[in-house]
Amino acid sequence: MLELRNIDLFYGASQVLFDVQLTAERGKITCLMGTNGAGKTSLLKVIAGVHPKRSGRFWFDGREITAPKADQLARGGIGYVPQGRDIFPLLTVQENLETGFACLPRGERRVLDEIFELFPVLKEMRSRRGGDLSGGQQQQLAIGRALVTKPKVLLLDEPTEGIQPSIIKQIGRVISHLKDQGDLAIVLVEQYFDFAHQLGDSFTALRNGRVVLSGDQSRITRDELVAAVSV
Repeated sequence: MLELRNIDLFYGASQVLFDVQLTAERGKITCLMGTNGAGKTSLLKVIAGVHPKRSGRFWFDGREITAPKADQLARGGIGYVPQGRDIFPLLTVQENLETGFACLPRGERRVLDEIFELFPVLKEMRSRRGGDLSGGQQQQLAIGRALVTKPKVLLLDEPTEGIQPSIIKQIGRVISHLKDQGDLAIVLVEQYFDFAHQLGDSFTALRNGRVVLSGDQSRITRDELVAAVSV
């Protein structure tokens, strides 16, 4: 579903990604791991088109994308849940979900019941403002908003950050459910090691903008992965 080869990225004169390779398959979870500053979020932004000025090759859904733009990729099926959630605090839960409609044809602009089944609290609080929700509820809202767009690839940047344990478990169950449906490729950036290790089908570890370890879970031991993501 998604393949990146030889990706380099610069912020001004500073290079932050070096010859990065990444593959994400439909029906699987690809975990992108590393310490703070390793380049994980920068790579997700490359995939989402937020950083379009990069070198390297980029395939999405069987087509090579030469000059990806964020709005085109979103309409094409890349759903992005950024670190920090970026929900609209003055809009209601329902209105926040409906911001995903911009990626859909007019005839498909509705919030599917499945989203409320995955996150019942959103149905209960659909008339509340986004800013009134707890951190965990906002995270559920951010994931729900991405799912409204009917993505083919779902990018999740630190979905457990600052979230209470009960909500972390629920988010883990939702991610597993989405994977099991078999239609979606999931790229998960996560610092919570046990959460990522339990969910991941494959792992790519970054250090200082370079891939230092990559492979399927069956080929990488826990100790190897811990060593790759440790300072």
